[in-house]
Amino acid sequence: MTSAEQARAGLTELAALATRVAEQHADAIAALADVYVAALQGGGTLLFAGNGGSAADAQHIATEYVVRYSHNRRALPAIALTTDTSLLTAGANDLGFDEIFARQVEALARPGDLLVLHSTSGESPNVVRAAQAAKVKGVTVVALLGKGGGALKDIADHCLIVPSDETSHIQEMHLAVEHIVCGMVERVLGL
Repeated sequence: MTSAEQARAGLTELAALATRVAEQHADAIAALADVYVAALQGGGTLLFAGNGGSAADAQHIATEYVVRYSHNRRALPAIALTTDTSLLTAGANDLGFDEIFARQVEALARPGDLLVLHSTSGESPNVVRAAQAAKVKGVTVVALLGKGGGALKDIADHCLIVPSDETSHIQEMHLAVEHIVCGMVERVLGL
C-alpha cells in the first residue's frame, strides 16, 4: 500500500465511523448538549478528565468553553482536571494514581456541576473512581466512551459509546462530538 493509499484508507475509515456516529447517535449528542446547557444555566461548572490523548481532549474542550469556540463571547465555567502537575503527581504519589481525579472531584465539584469523562475503554480506574466520587457529591456524570463502554457506562448518568475499538478513531470522534456539543451550547445559550 502506498502512502497515498494509506492516507485515503485511514480517512475513509474515519469518515465511515463519523457517518455511523451521526446516524446512530445524533439524538444522544443533542441530549448531551442539553445536559451541558442545564448545568451552565444552573450556575454549574463543566469538569473534564481523561488519560493520555483523552487528557489532551479534556484540556482542549475545557479551553473552548473558557476562551472561545466559534466566536468571541463571555467565558463559560469549565476546567480540565488533567492540568495541575503538582496536584496530579502529589495525588498519585500519596493516594495512588486511581485517585487523581476523584480527589479533585471531592474538593471542587458541587451539585449542579457536570463531570465529563473521556475514556476510550471505560475501564481506567481513575476515571471510574472520579465517576463514583461525583455520584457521592450529587454531580451528574457524562462519559464519552468506546470499545463497548466498559465499567464506566454503568456509572455515568449519560454516555455516548463510539462504535469502534480503534483508540485513535474513538478519540477523534470524542473531540468532534465535543465540538458539536459546544456549538450547540453556544447557540442555545444565545452566545
